[in-house]
Amino acid sequence: QVQLVESGGGLVQAGGSLRLSCAASGRTFNDYTMGWFRQASGKEREFVAAISWSGGSTYYSDSVKGRFTIARDNAKNTVYLQMNSLKPEDTAVYYCAAEFGASVTSAKYRYWGQGTQVTVSS
Repeated sequence: QVQLVESGGGLVQAGGSLRLSCAASGRTFNDYTMGWFRQASGKEREFVAAISWSGGSTYYSDSVKGRFTIARDNAKNTVYLQMNSLKPEDTAVYYCAAEFGASVTSAKYRYWGQGTQVTVSS
């Protein structure tokens, strides 16, 4: 089992930045591929970004590429999502996810956090 706790969400104006964190516990963190997803009100959950166990591979959705950066600190059991140039359409609940040894492009995540709200005002 892996427990995930997100933090760092909040209210920001369009064009601003936020950094989300996801703290993991329960298993060896650096065995897991980590991902970020989001779900806007009334919409399906969508993939945002993923990072391999070593941090050597990353993968982004087209909608955030060039604006968001995923990173991890295995010594702190934490994965981050730096979000820059935020747009109102980035408003959503953001979820952290983990899967053992998976590809960043095709992971089927079993472990999920509870989510953190990000609201971008225009």
